[in-house]
Amino acid sequence: MDMENTTQMTDLKENKFLNVGLLILATLVIAKLLSALLIPQSKKRLPPTVTAWPVLGGLLRFMKGPIVMIREEYPKLGSVFTLNLVNKNITFFIGPEVSAHFFKAPESDLSQQEVYQFNVPTFGPGVVFDVDYSVRQEQFRFFTESLRVTKLKGYVDQMVTEAEDYFAKWGDSGEVDLKYELEHLIILTASRCLLGREVRDKLFDDVSALFHDLDNGMLPISVIFPYLPIPAHRRRDRARKKLSEIFANIISSRRETGKTENDMLQCFIDSKYKDGRPTTDVEVTGLLIAALFAGQHTSSITSTWTGAYLLRHKEYLSAVLDEQKSLMKMHGSTIDHDILSEMDVLYRCIKEALRLHPPLIMLLRSSHSEFSVTTREGKEYDIPKGHIVATSPAFANRLPHIFKDPDTYDPDRFAAGREEDKAAGAFSYISFGGGRHGCLGEPFAYLQIKAIWSHLLRNFELELISPFPEIDWNAMVVGVKGKVMVRFKRRQLSID
Repeated sequence: MDMENTTQMTDLKENKFLNVGLLILATLVIAKLLSALLIPQSKKRLPPTVTAWPVLGGLLRFMKGPIVMIREEYPKLGSVFTLNLVNKNITFFIGPEVSAHFFKAPESDLSQQEVYQFNVPTFGPGVVFDVDYSVRQEQFRFFTESLRVTKLKGYVDQMVTEAEDYFAKWGDSGEVDLKYELEHLIILTASRCLLGREVRDKLFDDVSALFHDLDNGMLPISVIFPYLPIPAHRRRDRARKKLSEIFANIISSRRETGKTENDMLQCFIDSKYKDGRPTTDVEVTGLLIAALFAGQHTSSITSTWTGAYLLRHKEYLSAVLDEQKSLMKMHGSTIDHDILSEMDVLYRCIKEALRLHPPLIMLLRSSHSEFSVTTREGKEYDIPKGHIVATSPAFANRLPHIFKDPDTYDPDRFAAGREEDKAAGAFSYISFGGGRHGCLGEPFAYLQIKAIWSHLLRNFELELISPFPEIDWNAMVVGVKGKVMVRFKRRQLSID
């Protein structure tokens, strides 16, 4: 009897488990059918997903290096694919064929604000990513007005003066770390053109130290936890407060005395919103900090790469020297805005260095609505609302179907007749972004780098004596790793 009861109980348990199993299976089948019937057809065209371990696998692959991950996945998954990042999905668009919507979409569809919120503690309240889109557009108008050609011509005179004064201290010969030298010259130039004479002449050391603390407060962890109470963030916040006090005094002095200067600071002081409201001291300070952050690192990094490549490739070094000789025969030793604009060979050499080494390796947006994209192979994908959408200048600038021998330094690829960046259509070259959010400081950056290198080329013989530099992938703004040692000798006679 006990054995019979035991057998019956076992049968009941097995039947119970079987019934539960069948119920679960039936539920899954019904859910799948309902999903197919109720979810829009577009949901069946999601981009392929990067293979990774559950939960943290996607994050680990991203933190290992997004460029490494893209290099591994692009050949397998194509130009559109999604990475699951814990509670977020990042969908990558690689190449001009799929990037048009990324660059041209209105803010209501693809927004910068959410993904760049980590900048707010550094830039400060009430500016750029701490305001809604309409206000941000007006603030970008202030940037545009401060970078008009009439303003740039005055800035160039200041750039040239800073370069002359800086390199006058080099002596007749020696060895220098070119990376270190250019970083310091760029911050001097930026201080004069952007922050104003008061900072450059009297407060440079103080302000430079404060910007150093601000800069060091922008860490990879800051992107995820910008207000984490760590020492670097506390120093950042103290520096931000002190900078506000310094600029409040300068702004107040200029307003009270009526004294004006030809610098970006003055442009921001004089700017007014469409409703007639003038900018506040807090806004002016925040806009200046944003401008300096946008330009300082990128210009010094690109200046360094330009020099490294020119000194490695003698044929292009000879070409830019010949261009300088030609310009000096026409204009003498003068360098101004118009003469810098004639330096086409030097321009192409800078542009090629920037193609190979864009300082911002990732551009991000937040998707507010679903949209579709078609790859160059004809595959159609639907990108869901809520995805982070990303593109990578560092990878897209080296696509072999757009740029011949893409890993080779070849400035002539941009010369008339080739123009590889235009042959494949818009957004083939995205070192400065593009579309609605293209870099406003691009003309300023080229003029600054040209002013520095035209002076160096005319006045010094240079030789790269350290190994060709490597890329510092660990930096927030990806630049040059280690020192770039150069031996210099001052030219005793003019270049011609």
